[in-house]
Amino acid sequence: MLDTHCHIDLYQDPHAIAKEIERQGILTIAVTNLPSHFEIGQPHLRGFRQIRQSLGLHPLMAEYHKKERSKFKQMVPMTSYIGEVGLDFSRAGRDTKDVQIESLRFVFKEIQDRPRFVSLHSRGAESKVLELLQEFNIQGAVFHWYSGPLIVLDQTVQSGHYFSVNLSMVRSKKGRSIIDRIPSNRILTESDGPHIQLRNRPARPTDIKVVLEVLGDIWGLSFEESKAQVMSNFMKLIVPIREQAPRS
Repeated sequence: MLDTHCHIDLYQDPHAIAKEIERQGILTIAVTNLPSHFEIGQPHLRGFRQIRQSLGLHPLMAEYHKKERSKFKQMVPMTSYIGEVGLDFSRAGRDTKDVQIESLRFVFKEIQDRPRFVSLHSRGAESKVLELLQEFNIQGAVFHWYSGPLIVLDQTVQSGHYFSVNLSMVRSKKGRSIIDRIPSNRILTESDGPHIQLRNRPARPTDIKVVLEVLGDIWGLSFEESKAQVMSNFMKLIVPIREQAPRS
């Protein structure tokens, strides 16, 4: 299975989650909120074959962005995975809108040198995120937990981007309507753990099974077929990333 957006470092016991991921063979992208968090996590996750650590600059942590940008610049050559980055123009992020835009421009400029996997936060700012992707010619980005207008969703699909869906989306009417609108070859799976709850506990990468079961129902596929579809989508997305990644 595949988890393209998981905050491993925010669980109560990150090491236990990492070991569970490894035992279950779940390819997991461990997003971070700040470059300093990426730096702290590196030695702890280095030995896990199923985990890819991702360099982040979360829009809701804009108060730290100016002092963290130099660390982002320092660390970006080390990874092919970027996230969580993006914009948040909801009530929670509205006051830092200008700083967020400045930071996302900075991030996109820093990753223009080669293709990377990019996991995007876009709440209330979907059209602006798409506009900046186009401005910087960032290809094949992934909109994590998309919740915006359907017309912008259609434009995002037309621009060649992807969407990662989670338990909250498959369990809500709005989330299902969004999933129904996305072509099956543009969908990836995510847990967004530990931010999502399942049966009164934080969701884990192993809970991707529930998302795949619902996707199978939507697509008229078996569990194994839906799992294969999602993994095929991911492999097509990362081929150019692998081909142009620096060789050590």
